[in-house]
Amino acid sequence: MLSPSSSPLLAALPAAVDRRFGAVAVSLVLAAGLLLGGAVLAADAPASAPRVPVMNMGAQAVGAGLELDGSLQAVRQSTLSAQASGRIAQLSVKAGDRVKAGQVLAVIDDRATQAGVAQAQAGVAQADAQLANARAQYERTRDLRAQGFIAQAALDNAQSQLRAAEAGLAAARAGRTQSSLAQGFTRLTAPYDGWVLQTHAEAGALAMPGTPVLTVYAPQPIRAVVYVPASQQTAAAQAKRVEVRLPGDTAWVQPASVTSLPAADPVSQTVEWRLDLSAADGASQVPGRQVRVRFVIDAEQQRLVVPESALLRRGELTAVYVVVPRAEGQPAGFALRAVRTGASHGEAGLEVLAGLKAGDRVALDPVRAGLAGATPVTSP
Repeated sequence: MLSPSSSPLLAALPAAVDRRFGAVAVSLVLAAGLLLGGAVLAADAPASAPRVPVMNMGAQAVGAGLELDGSLQAVRQSTLSAQASGRIAQLSVKAGDRVKAGQVLAVIDDRATQAGVAQAQAGVAQADAQLANARAQYERTRDLRAQGFIAQAALDNAQSQLRAAEAGLAAARAGRTQSSLAQGFTRLTAPYDGWVLQTHAEAGALAMPGTPVLTVYAPQPIRAVVYVPASQQTAAAQAKRVEVRLPGDTAWVQPASVTSLPAADPVSQTVEWRLDLSAADGASQVPGRQVRVRFVIDAEQQRLVVPESALLRRGELTAVYVVVPRAEGQPAGFALRAVRTGASHGEAGLEVLAGLKAGDRVALDPVRAGLAGATPVTSP
């Protein structure tokens, strides 16, 4: 708030006001006073203006190559499906539950299979009794033939009946085994220690052979999967090394093993690369998270690189504040300039494809550089 004592112009207000203009003249003089006060404040601004460190842009030796987005994938991941028909009587787990190998995860209504097992067991008992009868008949016939009381044809017939009974018992036992297997198909068990990733059905739903019920995965081992365009497959195959940047980490790690599938996808025209992570690198990772994969082709190429902290991102715009000269006698200031960035080179920053050239001075703190009166200070 400006008072008459703080401005000579306001102090002279009564003498400057013509009574014929009244309030209009008062308003004009007040406006002039405010403008004068603003000029005084503007003159004092440079004394408290923020000083922003800057860096000189220049080419750096960085690892050049191909950089793509990838994702993490569990090496052991299984979708458990129903092998028998029936309603799901019990679903013992939900997504996110930890499971042990052999643990029963879901049960399908098994009354029909239980009846089949009982029928198969009865068939085995019947075939066993028929075999015992055929064996006793054969032994009696053999003794009578030895004594000459019956013809050879009777012995041959008894022997055929014995062999038929033995085959019948074998078939009954096979049927019992098949029924037992069908009974086992009504229970879905965990193939290994791991976690439930997703459930595809609920208790009470009708399950048919091949219907997915739930998906489980083992947390270790884990791998990064990236799809390389077929046009760049040769360059990727000739890379000196392959590196992966994991979520939440700025450092690049090398996978324990690298596998490239021998064929390209006919639709997307990409080749799948599987990068198995070491146990230490993959210990805290989960499937589905995004990663960056870099194929380092030449480690000695010169590139123009800007620190990622110097970038200002607003929606689709990526820009930096560069030092520009002001009017003669005034300190240099900053101007916002849009840039296009490329591959990341770790701690060195992002490669600049357009918008900057060697010799430009870039503000390292874009937030302070955008304040009024900000002045550059060369970074040590």
